[in-house]
Amino acid sequence: MTSGEGDRLRVVVGITGGIAAYKAVALVRLFVLGGHDVSVIATEAALRFVGKPTLEAISRNPVGTDLYEGVSEVRHVALGQRADVLVVAPATANTLAKLAHGLADDLLGTTVLASAAPLVVAPAMHTEMWEHPATVANLRVLRERGVRIAGPGTGALTGSDVGAGRMAEPDEIYAAALAAVRPQDLAGRRLLVTAGGTREPLDPVRFLGNRSSGRQGVAIAEAARDRGASVILVAAHLEIPAPHGVEVHSAGSARELADAVARHARDADAVIMAAAVADYRPERVADAKLKKDALGDEYDVRLVKNPDILRELTSGALAPSRRDGQVVIGFAAETEQDPERLLAIAREKAARKGVDYLVLNRVGWSEGFGTEGNAVTVLDSAGSIVGEAAGDKLSVAHRILDVLV
Repeated sequence: MTSGEGDRLRVVVGITGGIAAYKAVALVRLFVLGGHDVSVIATEAALRFVGKPTLEAISRNPVGTDLYEGVSEVRHVALGQRADVLVVAPATANTLAKLAHGLADDLLGTTVLASAAPLVVAPAMHTEMWEHPATVANLRVLRERGVRIAGPGTGALTGSDVGAGRMAEPDEIYAAALAAVRPQDLAGRRLLVTAGGTREPLDPVRFLGNRSSGRQGVAIAEAARDRGASVILVAAHLEIPAPHGVEVHSAGSARELADAVARHARDADAVIMAAAVADYRPERVADAKLKKDALGDEYDVRLVKNPDILRELTSGALAPSRRDGQVVIGFAAETEQDPERLLAIAREKAARKGVDYLVLNRVGWSEGFGTEGNAVTVLDSAGSIVGEAAGDKLSVAHRILDVLV
């Protein structure tokens, strides 16, 4: 199973006996909401922290606990054989030791040994246990076998302790699991992605902006990261958090975004301009809040044109020393309802902007901006359709990257 988020994975989540087990509930939920089939294996110690009914309700499947359950179907082998990915979260120091030495005295241990699927572990323990030479040695063994280690982070631990050993957050573990089953076809590549919507200030309080949430650009950055790329994300007023594992730079206005792109485009193998950039900005920006009593019933705002970042990038004016062979992908958000006219507008824009590919998506009051899903058509520089995708924005992101690859 190696393609996008829309593919249904068979996931085994092993939960062991640490206080961080409560966070595993959120992890299971992420997999379920992603459309994946989740089988939970909880150790006896884990059930001291999280109840079996909770795990079954969230996973929508029976929870495995006993090595001798389902003996007739050889469940301890079947679970491992059919899994696309295995995740152990939290992975206690004891669990890491057992995994490193191949011990199989419970259902989780036998399932791991019976599986050829990628294994992701999320360690969670006190700092002293994390730094102990035995744990360090066990982790080295696991890494040498190709096991992916998610975290741990540094922060509050059980009681009043603070330090290294805090289990990674569920979304970080989820991303690591998906990355483990995806092709690393962008490994060694550097991508620059823009996302969000620029804002052009009228005064310290007000601005001219747009309805872009940044979801599609963030999804592209996340998908590229999961496929092995080194990603720089230039973010303009995102409504959602930026993904883990990418380098983030903030930009407010169109000119700030242009400056950020100019700085980082030079070394990028590909630039994907998903941000919605203002075409115009107010000619004058007030230093203090504009008062309606002083302005009267009418107030005229004179606008001046912003730089055309995409065209300046492809022409070499924005980043003259950019990498040879760099691929530039632009976006066209249009409200045209007629499909033929919509394509004609996109083809004209692709030629005018000089991009290698143009991603066309129709937007409106209830589609495109701010929604969970998207539908796009990808055109090449000649205006030919080379890809189409519809669905959640992460699956659309992967289809766009498929064209890039």
